[in-house]
Amino acid sequence: MAVKNTLIKTQEAKPSGTTFTAGGNQITLNKGIVKQFLVNGDAQNVTDQEVVMFIKLCQYQGLNPFLKEAYLIKYGSQPATIVTGKTALEKRAARCEKYRGFEAGVVVVTAEGELDYRTGTLVLPGEQLVGGWADVYVEGFGKPVKSVASLEEYIGRKKDGSVNAQWSAKPATMIRKVAKMQALREAFPEDFQGMYSAEEMNVQEELSEVPIEQPAPDEIIVEPAPPEEDFASLMEG
Repeated sequence: MAVKNTLIKTQEAKPSGTTFTAGGNQITLNKGIVKQFLVNGDAQNVTDQEVVMFIKLCQYQGLNPFLKEAYLIKYGSQPATIVTGKTALEKRAARCEKYRGFEAGVVVVTAEGELDYRTGTLVLPGEQLVGGWADVYVEGFGKPVKSVASLEEYIGRKKDGSVNAQWSAKPATMIRKVAKMQALREAFPEDFQGMYSAEEMNVQEELSEVPIEQPAPDEIIVEPAPPEEDFASLMEG
């Protein structure tokens, strides 16, 4: 009998979900909102489980999807990917108490056939871009947290295998960003857990406009849902 009473109490609990206050409006992040405004690609194919994973990441990492700090990517029947906006990543790094800056650049094979780790994104005629690198400095660490990313591994390609427009135009800039993000995740695993940039996932940061009055960033407040939040509450809408 005691077990039955416990179950009844659990079913009656209806947490509010992840709620945003924006321009005087209360907006709850649920299945309908996510599919209509926060998916890059095929929103109709996003599963309920993928929606919950997205909402939970926003909740526990304090990401505001209405400011393009996070969104879902879904193409066909492939598993959805959660991408974090570049502005959110930069703000998150700045808030890490032990963060002491970074250095980043590209890895090239020079005209003489030598491997050169170069700061910035300069690649000269006759040189071959092969990767990106980044060092993140953390207070208390004897050495910077290093990352080296291979261009061949991350370069964005179309379905036919050709390089997409974004990577064709700015390959050095793109691979440098990938290396920087990898170094930040290694340096601050808890702060950047589950957060991946668009450059890493081969997508562009494009979203539909949300039909609400757009307030200033400091007017939007993320209110985390209680730990006992249930699956059904996230699926409403």
